[in-house]
Amino acid sequence: MSLSDFTHSTYFAGLSGGLLIGLAAAMLVLFNGQVAGISGILGGLPHADKGDKVWRLLFLLGLGIAPFVYQLSSKLPAVTIEAETPELIIAGLLVGIGTRYASGCTSGHGVCGISNGSIRSIAATLAFMAAGFITVYLTRHLLIL
Repeated sequence: MSLSDFTHSTYFAGLSGGLLIGLAAAMLVLFNGQVAGISGILGGLPHADKGDKVWRLLFLLGLGIAPFVYQLSSKLPAVTIEAETPELIIAGLLVGIGTRYASGCTSGHGVCGISNGSIRSIAATLAFMAAGFITVYLTRHLLIL
């Protein structure tokens, strides 16, 4: 693989994105003492005090405007959603239920928990990944949908 292949592929975008996520998570824990778990940030918003509410809203706003900032330097990838609306609603509800049972989401456990050496986060992330692998295998190879 040549250097031009590397720069014109998704490797650079993936590496940059991963570094930015790690930097944001590190800054949040260092400067605010909070874990960058999206479900916890969003779930804690309704009952947060004013100071706590501000950083939560700013963090979520940053997530929302990130694609527009990215679009200033690169073209956004095409998005194709093959699922119907009822499937998306069911999937969203299952993700919400899963984050409650796991006491956090993939960002909290996978990015922050593993880096802190949390056994619970390692187990949760392994469970998330296994469930994803099994679901894709079942729906793509065993079920005719």
